Amino acid sequence: MTISKWNDADASFSRDGRTGDWNLKKGAPERWQISFGGIKMWIHPSTFKHTGLFPEQEPNWEWMRTKIQNSKSKTQNLRVLNLFGYTGGASLISAQAGASVTHVDGSKVAIKWGRENAEISKLSDKPIRWILDDAREFVRREIKREKKYEGILLDPPAFGHGPHKELWKIEEHLPQLLEMCAQLLSDKPLFFLINGYASGYSSIAYENNLKPLLQKFGGEFEKGELAIEEAVHVETGDSPVSNLNKEGRLLPCGIFSRWSVY
Repeated sequence: MTISKWNDADASFSRDGRTGDWNLKKGAPERWQISFGGIKMWIHPSTFKHTGLFPEQEPNWEWMRTKIQNSKSKTQNLRVLNLFGYTGGASLISAQAGASVTHVDGSKVAIKWGRENAEISKLSDKPIRWILDDAREFVRREIKREKKYEGILLDPPAFGHGPHKELWKIEEHLPQLLEMCAQLLSDKPLFFLINGYASGYSSIAYENNLKPLLQKFGGEFEKGELAIEEAVHVETGDSPVSNLNKEGRLLPCGIFSRWSVY
C-alpha cells in the first residue's frame, strides 16, 4: 500500500511515550455498528488504542460455535465461562450457538459495552451472566460453590487490575489461574481455549501449561498464531477490486492454544 493510501485512512492512532490518542477525520462518528462473525458490535476508538473488536479472533469464534452446536444434542445445558471477556464477542457467539454463558471482566466499561453488543445483536434474551469481578477471585468462589463448565476460554492481559485494584501479572498468576480453571471443568468437558497478546510468550508455552491439566480427558491440542489476512486488490481503471484468487500477507496479532474433545 502506498503512503497516499495510508493518508486516506479515516482514523489513525499515534503514541507519544506512554500516552496516545486517535486522530479522526472531521465528521467521523465517535462509535459505529458493524456486522462481524455473525453478530453485531459497537466499534469505538478508545484512548488505550483498542476499538472493541479483535478481528483475528474470528477463527476461534467459529471453532467454538461448531463445538457447541455439534454437542448440543448430547449436552442440553452446556455452560461456558469467558474470563477477561472484554466486549463480549466470544460470549455472544457461544450464547448464539446455544450455550449458557458466564462472562467475567474487571472493567465496568467493558461489561456495559458487552451488554450493548448483545442488544444490537438481538441476543439480550440469551442466558448470559455479565459479571464485574477479578478473574482469579471469581474462579476461587466458583470452586467453593462447586460450579462446573463444559467450555472455558480466557484472554489474559500481560498486566492489569481488577475492579478493586486486584493486581494481575501474567508471569506470576497465569499458571495458578489455569490450574484453578481446570477444577471448574465438568466430567464431560468440551473445550478449553487461551489467547495471548503478551510479548515474550509463545503458543508452545501455553500448550505446555494446558497439557498436564487436560490430558486425562483425551481429545486434541492445537496451537498457533492469530493473524489477519491482507486484502489483496488489483487496479481496474479507477476502482480497486478484490482479487479472490490471490492470498494476502498475514499480519501476526497474537497466539492461541486450545483443547477439545474429538
